Amino acid sequence: MLQEGEIERLGNPRTFKVDVRVLAATNRNPEHEVRNGRFRQDLYYRLSVYTITLPPLRERKEDIPLLVQALAHKFNKKLGKRIDRIPEKTMESLQHYAWPGNIRELENTIERAIINAQDNLLRVELPGTALLTLDEYNKPLEELEREHILHTLQKTGWKIAGAGGAAEILAMNPSTLRSRIQKLGITKPWVRTR
Repeated sequence: MLQEGEIERLGNPRTFKVDVRVLAATNRNPEHEVRNGRFRQDLYYRLSVYTITLPPLRERKEDIPLLVQALAHKFNKKLGKRIDRIPEKTMESLQHYAWPGNIRELENTIERAIINAQDNLLRVELPGTALLTLDEYNKPLEELEREHILHTLQKTGWKIAGAGGAAEILAMNPSTLRSRIQKLGITKPWVRTR
């Protein structure tokens, strides 16, 4: 169908002409996937007539205000709400967030905020990683995880389990946290006593 513009229905020997356009989207690099044998080369060449590359949301900060307004309008209509005020500070925090989940994460964040809204003001709760700068975002995931766990341990005085412990704050099972600490090579600094 992609190459000839024709299809045959199952059990019917007659060929039908079809006039369709196929749009395919991916968050991966198709050429790289073909080179590594994870995507069929012939299919790639049939689909790659015209390529549009859209940078991730973190590289299009100027698009966020319009996207937020459009999403707020969409969810107001869907949920029967009247959120019509977006504080400047909220918009700034949305623009400074790294958006690892891209537009889907933004959409879910706005929908959750509108569901929880008690008045006409948009209040957004971003995950704890919302304060990452772009430089921090570009670190390897393991390094970010290590820093986050280390910071939490320091904040709790190296208390892992129990109320107010690092495992509770990180929403992890204490044994899982202990194994992550070991795997990431995190060690408690020794305090010298006389």
